[in-house]
Amino acid sequence: MTVMTLLSEQQLLAMPESDYMNTEQRAFFRQRLLEEQQRLWQHIDVLKRDIDSGDVSGDEADKAAREEDLRLLFRQLDRESRLLPKMTAALARLEKGDYGYCLETGEPIGLARLLLRPTAELCIEAKTAQEMREPHLRKNKSASF
Repeated sequence: MTVMTLLSEQQLLAMPESDYMNTEQRAFFRQRLLEEQQRLWQHIDVLKRDIDSGDVSGDEADKAAREEDLRLLFRQLDRESRLLPKMTAALARLEKGDYGYCLETGEPIGLARLLLRPTAELCIEAKTAQEMREPHLRKNKSASF
């Protein structure tokens, strides 16, 4: 059994493009995704404890401050909970060998983009095009109501 040491970000970025999503790079991103997923679960647990551990007594100002704190905690919990399926999907793409490739174009997403957003599913060109379409779609949806 061989023990593989994980690359640093600099070593990863220094690899030639022809080595894109080789065994070492996949191992690097698998480890990064698993670590981020673990941190996310831990932070969600902290947020849940913070939500559960609030004193609702006090004057109106204290209650209002607690309500605002709860609103922010719930918003953060919601945002982070939405990341969990993205992490799971990224890990599944890694297992299938699809990780790192754009779901729309099939082109490489790129190491630099994956380092910033390991759950990325689209290359920058496809993501930009998607974002340009979104305001137009929202405008059409709101006009139909």
